[in-house]
Amino acid sequence: MHIHQEVTINAKPQTVFGILLSSDKFTEMTGGRKAEISTEEGGEISMFGGGISGRNVELKAGKRVVQAWRSNDWPAGVYSIIRFELGSDGGKTRVVFDQSGHPDEATEMLSSGWHQMYWDAMNAMLAKT
Repeated sequence: MHIHQEVTINAKPQTVFGILLSSDKFTEMTGGRKAEISTEEGGEISMFGGGISGRNVELKAGKRVVQAWRSNDWPAGVYSIIRFELGSDGGKTRVVFDQSGHPDEATEMLSSGWHQMYWDAMNAMLAKT
């Protein structure tokens, strides 16, 4: 299965990139659920209090984040690839998001989860600043 979403975030691409790769900002965005996110390609990631783990595959500052990502509820060894493409859109960021390789039965939960836990949460956090 494949998830494709296109959303607008009310901040510049460099800001969105920074939130995706900042342990502190990501933790704040998710309401205090601990995140440990490496800022290096190949570095480990852990988010949502350890419920999600993986590695950074490719990082292009202000433009792209690609991660091998898995829910700890999935069978051992199952990882999906998530890709955030960030583009400037008049002072905002157009995010083109794709996720593939996840278990079929997780598609509906993941699809709604990206909106709730990433896009809506990020815009809400940015509205406070």
